[in-house]
Amino acid sequence: MANVTNSTGSKAQVAATETAAPSTGQTVIENGVVAKIAGIAAREVPGVHALGGGAARAVGAIRDALNSTDLSQGVSVEVGETQVAVDVTIVAEYPAALHKVADEVRAAISLAMAEYVGKQAVEVNVTINDVHIPADDEPADDVDVDGGAEARVL
Repeated sequence: MANVTNSTGSKAQVAATETAAPSTGQTVIENGVVAKIAGIAAREVPGVHALGGGAARAVGAIRDALNSTDLSQGVSVEVGETQVAVDVTIVAEYPAALHKVADEVRAAISLAMAEYVGKQAVEVNVTINDVHIPADDEPADDVDVDGGAEARVL
């Protein structure tokens, strides 16, 4: 609403409404969005190397190479009206304590569901399907695997 004072004819005052009436309607948050938020929360936990199983990580590596990371990889959710159930599969970093990493993933996802989605996480199931050992990523230059035999492939 605008109140216009016409003392000089050039000033207008807008009356501020102190209490805005809530609008009616419904907010729908898609399952994919909830899964993405859970995935982001899980990735931020120290000791989590990656999300998803072997096949999902292989596809994820291709997506990463194309700059199109799937943040919901390894996460499945069931969303109700007021509650959420989350299943997440992770690869833990060695030598992190697996039970502590799982507990921290649960806590991070529960907090993210409450803060960002506005729903209670009634169940967060964590599956640790692999342990990442940083030495596995490094090529073994000094190891003679074939005993000095001639290489069969170039």
